Amino acid sequence: MKKFALIGVSGFVSERHLIAIKETGNILTLAYDVNKNLSLLKKYFPKCLFTTKLNNFEKMLSTKKIQYLSICSPNHLHLKHILIGLNNNLKIICEKPLVINASQIKKIEKLPKNKKDKINSILQLRCHPSLVKMKKKLSKNKKENKVKLIYYTERSPQYFESWKGNKTKSGGILMNVGVHFFDMLIWFFGNVVKTKVKKMTPELSYGYLYFNNAFVEWKLHLKKKYGNNLKVKRSININGEEIIFSKTFKDLHVLNYQQILKSKKSNLNNALNSIKLINKLNKNAI
Repeated sequence: MKKFALIGVSGFVSERHLIAIKETGNILTLAYDVNKNLSLLKKYFPKCLFTTKLNNFEKMLSTKKIQYLSICSPNHLHLKHILIGLNNNLKIICEKPLVINASQIKKIEKLPKNKKDKINSILQLRCHPSLVKMKKKLSKNKKENKVKLIYYTERSPQYFESWKGNKTKSGGILMNVGVHFFDMLIWFFGNVVKTKVKKMTPELSYGYLYFNNAFVEWKLHLKKKYGNNLKVKRSININGEEIIFSKTFKDLHVLNYQQILKSKKSNLNNALNSIKLINKLNKNAI
């Protein structure tokens, strides 16, 4: 059993990390959040220590024999919180995206190898059963693959008013909602040879990616909607075969945690590849 600490315990995505920590047979010992909403913490780890002060959190990290730090804070704070974990000799499991801009990438890459080896990011689509099967199928295909990737989701006005709607804090639509999908495409087809961005707005972006063995049309669309019945469609169509993965997102963090905890290797380089691609796409759109 490993002892975990978690930053950002009251946010939407934190529940998936709490479930993953519990389902992998580990325990959450310490949690930090600027908000005092403890409903999720009490539901999964009622005995966990909690603080709203980062200084207190850092002091307690060194006294509780913790091995792992899970990070679910707003995207622009990930690097700061990763460094806090590394300074306390902890292994890191960070929610996507690991970092959001070129300067943060450089700071990560300048870290000594022994610290970089401790950093892992959530790359949940690499654990999706249907996508794992597709990956195996693609490895046998010698012809060019034709791909259409669609991400459409309706969000309440509160989403756009929060840090997620602020490009400086979230990294924008490509970084905040597209990073998993671009990682999936790199996982499927390797390095990108050429890119073309057709449109880039805070709510809608689409374009083309060219790989040695694939041509990809991608489209990401966020739409502001009122009410409770918000529509979602996340799918990829490869050579006429469509995989819709809108309904299985909640289960993938457990699989991802299992993979990270078993592996002796960090997935840092994989995590950075999709972020570098997104930075390139953002530059091409200017």
